Amino acid sequence: MSPNDSLASSRILFIGGGNMARSLIGGMIARGVAANRIAVVEPVAAARESLTHQFGVTVAETANSVAADASVAVLAVKPQVMRSVCASLRSLLPSKALLVSVAAGIRSDQIDAWMGGGRAVVRVMPNTPALLGAGAAGLFANDKVSQQQRTEAEALMESTGLVRWIGEEGLMDAVTALSGSGPAYVFLLAEAMQAAAESQGLPADTARALAAQTVLGAARMLTESGEDAAELRRRVTSPNGTTQAAIESFEADGFRGMVDRAIDAATARGRSLSAEFGDAGGDA
Repeated sequence: MSPNDSLASSRILFIGGGNMARSLIGGMIARGVAANRIAVVEPVAAARESLTHQFGVTVAETANSVAADASVAVLAVKPQVMRSVCASLRSLLPSKALLVSVAAGIRSDQIDAWMGGGRAVVRVMPNTPALLGAGAAGLFANDKVSQQQRTEAEALMESTGLVRWIGEEGLMDAVTALSGSGPAYVFLLAEAMQAAAESQGLPADTARALAAQTVLGAARMLTESGEDAAELRRRVTSPNGTTQAAIESFEADGFRGMVDRAIDAATARGRSLSAEFGDAGGDA
């Protein structure tokens, strides 16, 4: 079943038209979801114009004119404004609309409370390669989400890449640290590889092209071979060769511990966001 089939009767409303929303919208349209089924609320005029030009979707400055018929509302806003956004939508969105939040750290019970209670909420942590159909998303559904709504949420995200359901909401912070923030880690590695190659004398354009293609090729081997990363690494590490010299240098500098600490820091930051931007109790 195509995403368009699963979402055939859905009216999809995006609150926020930033990079993540664009990634999701672009991925859905590329996979066959009709642009006329998508509306975006975006306060910045230049961004609205860009969304219309790029995707042909309906755009609006506020939700007043586009929220009433939404069956799925994607809350693509920053964690720090989620509470006020929910307050503005509380009386506008249909009570049966599925709420899909891409805000890191904000729990489903917080969103439900800020929307008045009894709301179906799916938390999603996608990443920016969704724009290329190569995204990776973890999803968690609260107990108000029906099977049909789970299917809608899954179809929404499958149009942009890999989807995995997460059974415990507390693990969504680890998903955020791994795949949500993960592309930046890869970009940092590529950036460092390019800089190191330039310091060895390679021209910048050549170093960049070789680093980028190396990352792409390695990722394809990892996803298409079905082999574990450790096994693939062993296969390309010849005894006493150049790769072994580099790997030993990484290990001596504590590469694994550095990655572990980075993932832990990102996970902890995700957990702190829900407390920082308001608890589930009280009115928004």
